[in-house]
Amino acid sequence: MTIWTPDSWRKLPIKQQPTYKNKELLTSVEEQIHSFPPLVFAEETRELYRQLGEVSQGRGFLLQGGDCAESFADFNAANIRDTFKVMLQMAVVLTFGGKVPVTKIARVAGQYAKPRSADFEEVDGVKLPSYRGDIVNSFEPNEAAREPDPERLITAYHHSASTLNLLRAFAQGGLADLHQVNRWNMSFVESNPNRDRYQALADQLKETLDFMEVIGLTSETTPMIKETQLFTSHEALLLNYEQALTRKDHLTDKWYDCSAHMVWIGERTRQLDHAHIEFFKGINNPIGVKVGPGMDPDELIQLIDALNPNNVPGRLTLITRMGADVLADKLPALVKRVKQEGRHVVWSSDPMHGNTIKASNGYKTRNFDSVLREIQQFFAVHKSEGTWAGGVHFEMTGQHVTECTGGAYGLSEEDLSRRYKTQCDPRLNADQVLELAFLITDALKDAR
Repeated sequence: MTIWTPDSWRKLPIKQQPTYKNKELLTSVEEQIHSFPPLVFAEETRELYRQLGEVSQGRGFLLQGGDCAESFADFNAANIRDTFKVMLQMAVVLTFGGKVPVTKIARVAGQYAKPRSADFEEVDGVKLPSYRGDIVNSFEPNEAAREPDPERLITAYHHSASTLNLLRAFAQGGLADLHQVNRWNMSFVESNPNRDRYQALADQLKETLDFMEVIGLTSETTPMIKETQLFTSHEALLLNYEQALTRKDHLTDKWYDCSAHMVWIGERTRQLDHAHIEFFKGINNPIGVKVGPGMDPDELIQLIDALNPNNVPGRLTLITRMGADVLADKLPALVKRVKQEGRHVVWSSDPMHGNTIKASNGYKTRNFDSVLREIQQFFAVHKSEGTWAGGVHFEMTGQHVTECTGGAYGLSEEDLSRRYKTQCDPRLNADQVLELAFLITDALKDAR
């Protein structure tokens, strides 16, 4: 066996990496980032590990969501706040309605890189290098802007540090107060076309908070009412960036990727003998891996054994992304095999990527009903197999964009052009994800 080091991945084949012309500048940037402070701390990561261990045993639920790809141009306090708010709103609905603790992990403060299906794309008839996320190149459709720039790695670091600073302030500074979050939810219900469907749950939550206040459990007397925990995550695509932020914890002598609390491997980079698996073997963060419809049971067990050889609960999250028309056929065999082998994993549903379509007017979109249907099938499979449907993983935003069709407000293909803001994949807007949260509570109750 070879000894793992933070750079041992460099000896193996690797996919989905940009080609930098200035190698000397790239090396200098990596050295600079290595000298910077960590973005997250090992003890925070260990707490997430503990919570995900509970989820894997059916004693918690994972809510993971955020931008498909963060944008330097959209980096501002209002956007960060809005994503934070909608994550809290969803978590409160799921916790109260599903009667289960919810672990909140945002796709934020590092989700700047995107895998692409091809090295080049055509924009207005011009062949250009593919946009790979703001950490690599610019979305602007010209040759110079699409050239990979190493210094964007430093910009991504500083944006991530600022985002984390603001999120910690929001989590501890009163914005997370349950009374405030419930007022937001009540407002959502009152203005929603399907309000009758959600009103009872919203009323019950309000009555519970009123009762708690009567008996003295207020924001002033009980800190947990006004504070929360929000962890961060991203796809660890650019391993030179991840390595530069990997640190050995002085308390445990273990290596942690301190770019985020949780990182995951995408569907395109999970080859067993390639660099991404090698890097993930040695870091002690909770990790995830995307599981698509092409995965077979034998390969999945090999993947689990490579990434979690000691079978530790909370270490590995399997994020299924199959499509509403496929999941019911493909997932049961995988779930059954993992259960038979006694592997401890968190099963989470990404109902977004398998349901991406092109609208008649050319916009890439996703339909709300297809997203909901995949989630419902995910819960149904786990109920049938006697396993725990442990979480959901959304590409979403707190902004009121019009990128996905359907939902209570009946967004159509004609509406897409109104506020289509994404630089990559279409995201659910704030109303759509809150609606999903209310609908998922029924499945959670049934599962318990």
